[in-house]
Amino acid sequence: MEQQPAISDYGFLSDSRSGALVSKHGSIDWWCPHRFDGASVFGRLLDPRAGHFRLAPVGVGGQGHRVERSYRPDTLVLRTVHHTPHGSVAVTDALAAEFGARAHELGQNSPAVLIRVVEGLSGRVRMSLDFAPRPEYGLLTPYLHEQPDGTVVAAAGPVTLLLRSAQLPLRAGRDRVTHEFEVSAGQVIGVDVAYGATYGAPPVRLDPVAALAETVRAWEAYREPHQYPGRYPELVRPSATVLTGLTYSRSGAITAALTTSLPEQIGGDRNYDYRFAWLRDFSMTMRALWVAACPHEASRLFAWVSRSIGRIGDEPVPVLFGLEGERDLTEHDCLQLGGYAGSRPVRIGNDAWRQRQLDVPGEVMSAVWRLRDYLGGTFDGELREMVLGLTEQVASTWHLPDRGMWEARDGDMHYLSSKVLCWLTMDRAVRLADRLGERADPDRWARIRDEIRDEVLRRGWNERMGAFTGAFGSAELDASALFLPVVHFLPATDPRMRSTIEVVERELGTDDGLVRRWSTDPAGFVLCSFWLVECLALAGERRRAEELFRQVVGKANDVGLFSEQIDLITGAQLGNTPQALSHIGLINAAWRLTEPYSF
Repeated sequence: MEQQPAISDYGFLSDSRSGALVSKHGSIDWWCPHRFDGASVFGRLLDPRAGHFRLAPVGVGGQGHRVERSYRPDTLVLRTVHHTPHGSVAVTDALAAEFGARAHELGQNSPAVLIRVVEGLSGRVRMSLDFAPRPEYGLLTPYLHEQPDGTVVAAAGPVTLLLRSAQLPLRAGRDRVTHEFEVSAGQVIGVDVAYGATYGAPPVRLDPVAALAETVRAWEAYREPHQYPGRYPELVRPSATVLTGLTYSRSGAITAALTTSLPEQIGGDRNYDYRFAWLRDFSMTMRALWVAACPHEASRLFAWVSRSIGRIGDEPVPVLFGLEGERDLTEHDCLQLGGYAGSRPVRIGNDAWRQRQLDVPGEVMSAVWRLRDYLGGTFDGELREMVLGLTEQVASTWHLPDRGMWEARDGDMHYLSSKVLCWLTMDRAVRLADRLGERADPDRWARIRDEIRDEVLRRGWNERMGAFTGAFGSAELDASALFLPVVHFLPATDPRMRSTIEVVERELGTDDGLVRRWSTDPAGFVLCSFWLVECLALAGERRRAEELFRQVVGKANDVGLFSEQIDLITGAQLGNTPQALSHIGLINAAWRLTEPYSF
């Protein structure tokens, strides 16, 4: 059996509707073509029987074979060059953009077509194609039918796929298409797979070579006006492109990651579905979009959040939603899938939507504050109702325990980060009171704000440890304490905060710049490492901050992608990938090193 590729071996393709992962050795092992959180048609990432589409030299990965990969600048069009003993060949992969899509049209009407273009560079290289679709997370094996024009149709249940190539004589096997062919220097061969709903519009037909060029133009046109003025543009612009690739263009929501159930620890069971949009990440995401991507994207994301939340009642605002604002994301196990490297269960859906997380209103209020000059002097009816609803919900519930920003599944506690975000909600409400009409109550809100602050300073500080800890009365360190200076609860130069930064770095950090979330966390959490960079910059320790930043960005894979975590011993990437929060952390840390006090 072929060895499971490392998580870092995968490159990311996107059409801002769905995404795919392609390994260094040319196998598409993940694609959910309907949308990011839809069912996969290629799922070998989570089980070798769940489908794939490999296109690579014969004997790929063997002796004498070398791979170089890179994205076309400002795109998610990936070019993989295979150097073999017999010559070199390039395979360029992309998810097609709609013909003529420009600027913010990218992804609005994606054709749902996977493009693969082979180009001979030198010598004569024998290539192998292996197309084995398995829709519905591997539950379905489609019937394959050859058409007179050379197309192979794969149909099963709700899914129809068309495999096409004008240059290759494709033949349908029982449950897959396999084909070998040779490519010489200067020869170009296009292959594509088009998706369609069995009972909907038929799959789109296109010329893969022409569509590839059009897709490059669409990405370049989208990114060209978005100029980042800060330091490390060679790192920030690709991360901003990843965020665009994780954006579900039809709504403006950003999916937290492309994948589900990639483990935080190999063989462990902390395997969750991240293919949804988290409100808990909202303020960090808005900062990153504002700095490095596009104010239009930030405005669309805010509009999506406002519409998704709806009218606020007594129930907690959920921490996450589906990409079109769905609330019920009930979790279940995919029992037919063995999991990445045997890490089970594989989960579809995420029951964190049921949790009380008191930090959520603060994330939204932070965004309202950031956009206040664009939202008008007096807020309109729905916006005013949302802000008032969030404020009053926090006013009546801030004293309750919750599950915290790490979505603990073992009970409620009085988490420090949650209380700080409750403080932020009330603080921003006081500052926005003149835009909220006659129901605003800034004096009462200010009293509650000050009460929360006093509680955090009194109960969150552990004198013996010399640090703010993860929860009131706890002796457990938590890297979420690094968030306090980032949201301006305390300056990084405050003696208590300086001590906390030092203790977290000493007890939860590693020599190569990684920071764990807590003492028993099996891996470094990329976002926390970038939080430490921000804290050091805010504390005036710019040289240390820059050194740490360089160490952390060096953990990305060969095409600049981050998953959620990094193994402390092997340096292997772990968790769902590509992880929006990791790239958001990079962008925000780079800007902090540019303008330390601008957020």
